[in-house]
Amino acid sequence: MSEAPEHQLTTPESVAADPEAIEILRMWWSKNEPVMSIKPAFNDPTQFGRMLAYAARHMAHGYAVRHGQNEKQAYDRILTGISEVVKADNVKTVAEPTAKGSVQ
Repeated sequence: MSEAPEHQLTTPESVAADPEAIEILRMWWSKNEPVMSIKPAFNDPTQFGRMLAYAARHMAHGYAVRHGQNEKQAYDRILTGISEVVKADNVKTVAEPTAKGSVQ
């Protein structure tokens, strides 16, 4: 995986300084599909849903800042994409073996 340095994500300083911070999700777009590494760290899955909602809001802001799009319209488009996947009946979870041989 190679990515231009200006597009690489970095750990925010506030997170690096927090000894109780937990990484929950990494996502990539690879071979025309989403690929992710996840850790179901919350006892209540509702909290993960909230985290995804925050991510959608922040991503809409990113589209406004980086691409000059209207933030509200970008957010609505993100919600449209979420709705399409939620309604789809062909979404499958495929677990890859880890380096240790177990499935995550």
